[in-house]
Amino acid sequence: MVTLSLNPAVDQTVWVPEFTVGRVNLVERQQSNAGGKGINVASFLADFGQKVIVTGLLGTANSEPFDELFRRKQIEDRFVRLPGRNRVNIKIVDKAQDKVTDINFPGLSTSHYDLLRLNETISDLCRNTHQQDDQHNAWNTDWFILSGSVPSSVPNRIYADLIRQLKEHGKKVVLDTSGVPFSEAISAGPNIVKPNIHELSELVGRPLNDQTDIKAAARSLVAAGVELVVVSMGADGALFMEGDTTVVAVPPRINAKSTVGAGDAMVAGIVTGTVCGLDLAARARLASAFSLSALGQVGPDLPNRESVQSCGARVQISALRNR
Repeated sequence: MVTLSLNPAVDQTVWVPEFTVGRVNLVERQQSNAGGKGINVASFLADFGQKVIVTGLLGTANSEPFDELFRRKQIEDRFVRLPGRNRVNIKIVDKAQDKVTDINFPGLSTSHYDLLRLNETISDLCRNTHQQDDQHNAWNTDWFILSGSVPSSVPNRIYADLIRQLKEHGKKVVLDTSGVPFSEAISAGPNIVKPNIHELSELVGRPLNDQTDIKAAARSLVAAGVELVVVSMGADGALFMEGDTTVVAVPPRINAKSTVGAGDAMVAGIVTGTVCGLDLAARARLASAFSLSALGQVGPDLPNRESVQSCGARVQISALRNR
């Protein structure tokens, strides 16, 4: 598996009781992690025993947290390295009000040459289906996971271009992004997409007020050729639609340690279940278990496999009629 991150970030999470705008707020504790959606997905996959390659665009000035993560989790690093600092995303957690405030910095400035280097790296990964390192560890590159935002210096069509390139090589593609890059990429034919309600509403151009609206919007993507549409609905769970089959997975309510990366964990679970050949209900359960497990951690980490499976047993799965 290969995950691609165009906009990595150092996630700086700070806990501030009763955070208030316009006054001095004292930090109770803090934690820093290598982040960005694609890197989070890779981290969750590695925790569950999957061999994973990471690629994309990574700044050299503050790459140490990323290098340490890749070493610790035995993730194969194929990033294109650029001069400059990776962005910092600040997440202010207020447990008293049960709110998280995100402050996201802009990403690296990239050049046309940087994108050519990235394209060459992806072409090499496509040509060599089974990558091998010096220790003879093997990575399968049949699946590519394109996750996260696009830096302002990168064309919005980049995911669409990459998907077409990957499909020409017979690769399977998972897409998790938003806005114009998402809308442009749909026509390129990703196999799996995972929007949240807001992202899906923005794509179809209308409000999604209830489950009927969400189903109709998801069905339009299936009709356009997407094999599996997963719509994250926050505390209400997620809707999974594949062909004529639709299920809803609802996790139990818990006191989350952090919501950072829960959606990325779901993407990792979706891919893991698909690669393992699970049916739709079982994939929905596993993906929800990944997400639920991530809520109990701080940073892009899963507990052991038994704990993940225990979380899955607490997820309610309901089949819906497709009309």
